[in-house]
Amino acid sequence: MGVPFEAFLPYGIIVGMYIVTGVGLTATKYYSNEHKKARWNRDVWDKVVMDRDLRLTGSWRGQSTNAEAPAGFEYSNPWKLEKRTH
Repeated sequence: MGVPFEAFLPYGIIVGMYIVTGVGLTATKYYSNEHKKARWNRDVWDKVVMDRDLRLTGSWRGQSTNAEAPAGFEYSNPWKLEKRTH
């Protein structure tokens, strides 16, 4: 006995919704990352470089080819000073 064709309609709707959701999530990540692929598996070094890029260009994904840092970059050091107690 075959499967009635009416059973394929709900499965088609379910599969279609998975496809719509996947494409929507991919598009959202793509446009929120300045039209670049989303980063994954970031370690501490990647986060440090991303913070540097943010301070240089004002964007998490922006990169600069300038040989000279912009004015004021030397004062935007992310390292905080420690207070000495002795």
